[in-house]
Amino acid sequence: QIQMVESGGGQVQAGASLRLSCAASGFNFSSFTLGWFRQAPGGEREFVAAIRGNGGRTYYGDSVKGRFTISRDNAKNTVYLQMNSLKPEDTAVYYCAGRLYGGVDNSAGYGCWGQGTHVTVSS
Repeated sequence: QIQMVESGGGQVQAGASLRLSCAASGFNFSSFTLGWFRQAPGGEREFVAAIRGNGGRTYYGDSVKGRFTISRDNAKNTVYLQMNSLKPEDTAVYYCAGRLYGGVDNSAGYGCWGQGTHVTVSS
């Protein structure tokens, strides 16, 4: 059974940092591209970051470049999102997702999803 479980969300003030984690099971984790997406209330799902399987190339959405860092620990089947210099506009539900092939920023191509973790950034 495929499972992805996010944790680490919370409520912080602008300028603070958070680290999200996503523990996965039920698939060949090291071969999968892992992505983070977010969805603000009333908004569409937005690409945040992704990291390829073997090789670990990383990709970021324009709004988080230079502030967020994605990483993975294949031994722990876990992907992380370090979020620094948080802004109120980062407030959203953050989801991790996995896919085996294809482009990284299209949510439709991801077949595995977590349930999401809430991040609230106050000014």
